[in-house]
Parts: sequence; structure tokens; C-alpha cells
Amino acid sequence: MQITIDKSPALEFAADALIVPIFEGVKETRFGAGDLVDSGEVAGKPLELTILHHVNGVAATRVVLAGAGKTEKFTSGDLRKLVAAGVRLLRGKSVKKVAFEPDADHGSPEFISAAVEGAILGNFEPDRLKTLDPKKSLDQFTVVSSADGAAEAAERGRIIAEAQNFTRNMVNEPANLLTPTKMAAMARQMAFESGLECEVLEQSQMQELGMGALLGVSQGSAEPPAFIVIGYRPADSTSKAHLGLIGKGVTFDTGGISIKPSDGMEKMKYDMAGGAAMIGAMRAIAQLKPPIPVTAFVPCVENMPGSKAQRPGDIVTAMSGKTIEVLNTDAEGRLILADALAYARKQGCTHLVDAATLTGAIVVALGHLNVGLFSNNDAMRDRVLQASKSEGERMWPMPLDDDYKEYLKSAFADMGNIGGRWGGAITAAMFLKEFAEDTPWVHLDIAGTAWMDDAKPYISKGPTGLPLRTLVRLAMDWKD
Repeated sequence: MQITIDKSPALEFAADALIVPIFEGVKETRFGAGDLVDSGEVAGKPLELTILHHVNGVAATRVVLAGAGKTEKFTSGDLRKLVAAGVRLLRGKSVKKVAFEPDADHGSPEFISAAVEGAILGNFEPDRLKTLDPKKSLDQFTVVSSADGAAEAAERGRIIAEAQNFTRNMVNEPANLLTPTKMAAMARQMAFESGLECEVLEQSQMQELGMGALLGVSQGSAEPPAFIVIGYRPADSTSKAHLGLIGKGVTFDTGGISIKPSDGMEKMKYDMAGGAAMIGAMRAIAQLKPPIPVTAFVPCVENMPGSKAQRPGDIVTAMSGKTIEVLNTDAEGRLILADALAYARKQGCTHLVDAATLTGAIVVALGHLNVGLFSNNDAMRDRVLQASKSEGERMWPMPLDDDYKEYLKSAFADMGNIGGRWGGAITAAMFLKEFAEDTPWVHLDIAGTAWMDDAKPYISKGPTGLPLRTLVRLAMDWKD
């Protein structure tokens, strides 16, 4: 989709549709909307969409009155959803050329970026492999604005949204088309095109490094593991910080010997969403060029119940030297992340963020609305929370008190890989904390937010691409 900026008056811009925000409680008299507002048919409530055809004095064929809610509560995140909802409504009607006019109070670069992101994200549909249904997609989205910095803001929005859709496409690939090897190949291609460093560790290299936790998970599959490392280095950075982004890359999760129920198992192709978000974030970072070095680490495996699969009761030795009793083979994500965290520290990362579809327990706690955030460092926690707030990706801080470590005790190894029924998301994070050690670290449990079971007005069913925007903002806004 082509993204453009046009400085001409919105009423004179020829398009198939013009999206205009309408606020609750604010009298709107343009576009012949006055009577509709007076009658209550158009109230400006969030995501309320009304299409007007052939409005006098408007060059666009249609005008979409897009409900924006209370003006004092309206954020760039709300605008992203509003534009996405408008785009999704219009693309369903085979509209090709859409314009958007921000109102006077919400035309800053931040809002222009959000509008462009909304258009690109709303235009996404997870139907690449369908052959019978005709594909409907916008060709052009134009922000009608003469604000300073509008073109740069639109470009930033384009870069981030396209990276997020890159992530969504990767997450949506079925496991027969996206094995660990093929995920590594996609990462290599992206890195090559983006001018990034990329290395993929093979199984023999992981064995030499002592990554017993990761290799224990992969041994049940005929597909070999792959450990993706992607690096960005700024040209003239004087920062002492080195941000490490670690993402879970389980391309399919049967649960292993502790096999999952068959109902819903097809969705387990999305168990690599954390890893895909890290790869997508690096795609955006390469173009936006933050001031600090950033390296992504994505351990990729299949968790299968093959004849060589690890068993409940097996004890593995992680790269850090810690021994782990595998009490449940379906708690595999934390095992591969344990070795990835240790490797990231070995590579000199001074700050760590991991993202993983790690536990069903976080969905019980927070539903599908908030990412569960855990941290061993208050300053690092606050950095990530500020980035998430700026990007409209909701996150909620969870406890990580030392007492929770008691749940992970094992009579036969340094620790077990599960902590029992209670506080499952917390004990999973506590397990990872052992491998982050004293490095400032944040763990994002995205099991409830990386996938939409049902479409919303502003987003399709399927992968969301979270928390890519937060990760990019974190890197871009970094100050030592």
C-alpha cells in the first residue's frame, strides 16, 4: 500500500473515501453531519463508523464519520485503532484510495505516525494461502496535513507497521511451512535486505556451548533446532548499553510427551510469536537507527513427542551450568529461553527483554488485554512500561518476589521446570530470572495477546505482532 502526504484542503482531495474523526459531545456541522448528530444517529462513540455518500462540497466519493470518543481521552493508540477500523470497513467494500484528515488537536507527528500504522495494520488479512476468495486491499492511504514533520512521521509509521505485519505473516505461517530451519532462513533474508548482521547457530555449535536445556526440547523432533542471532550496530554510538532482545521460537508445540489436548492444538503454530516479534523489531530498528547496539536472540525448535523426546523426570544441564529437572515437557519455552538468556549475557548484552507465549496462567490472570510484565530491575521495568504506554500496547507489572522460588525446588536437580498449580506465570518468570541473573531484565508473557481468537473492528483474527512497537520504542528512546 502506498503512503502519501498531501497538503491540499481535505475537502478538495479526490479519493474513494475520506475518514474524519468525530468526537463525542462535540458539535459537528461539516459534511452534512449536523442533522445526524442532532438526531443521535452519529454520537461519536469509539469506533462508531458512519458512511456518507456524495457529500456536497467534498471531492471524495465517501465520507466516513469515525467515532473517536471523548476528545480529552483520545490518544495516538485510539487513533491507530480508529483508522484501522475505518480501513477494514472500506477494504471490505473494495475501496482502493483512502484519505484521512486529522482534527486540529490531534495532528502532531505522533498522531500522524499512528494513523499510518492503523491503515497498514488494518489492511492486513491472514489469507495469504487462500486461493478461492478474491483478495481485497487498499492501494493508497493519504494523510491530508500541512503540519511540520508530517512526511517523516508518516515514514516512521510505515516502517513500524510494515515490520509488525512482517511479524504477523511469520506467526501465521503453518508449521509445515515454517520449521526452525525455514524461520532462520527468513531471518537471514530479512537481515541481508536490511543491512544487519546475522548468524545462525547449528545444533553442533549449541552442543559445544552446552545448551542442554534447549537441545533437550528439540531432541524429540526430526527438525533440527536453529538459534538465530541478529545484530544492529549504530555508526557512532557512545552508549555503554547493549540491548538484548530474546524471543521464544517454538515453531510448533505439541507439548512433547506431556502432550496437549487436541482441541485447539492447531493454534500452537503461534508459539514462536515472541521470536517473530524480535525479528520484526530488528527489521524496523535497522531502518530507524536507534542510538544503541541491539541484538536479537531467537532459539527455534519444534516440541514433538518423537521416540527420542525428553521425558518427564529427565534432568538437563543448561548453558549456565544449572541443572533442571524436566517435570513437564510442555513447559518447554522457559527451557530454550534459559540458554538464550545465558548466551545473550555472554555476548555482552547489558539489558535484556524477552517475549514469549509462555503460560496459559497469564491469560487466566490478565485475559487477552494486557501483557504480563515481570522484571528484576525497577528502572528497566519503568523503561519498558513507558515505551508500552507510548505505543498503546498494554502491559501490567506482575510480582516476582523471592519467595516464589520455593515453588521451583527439586529434590534431584537445582530446580524444576514447573512450580505446581499456583502462580504459574510468576513461577515461569522466576525460572527465567535465574538465568538473567543480575543483568537488568524484563520478561513479557504474551500468551494472551499475541493472537486474536476473533476479529475486532480494527484487527483481523490471528496474530497481532505484539510487542514489536514497544521494543522499537524502547530502543529508539534509550538514554543512558
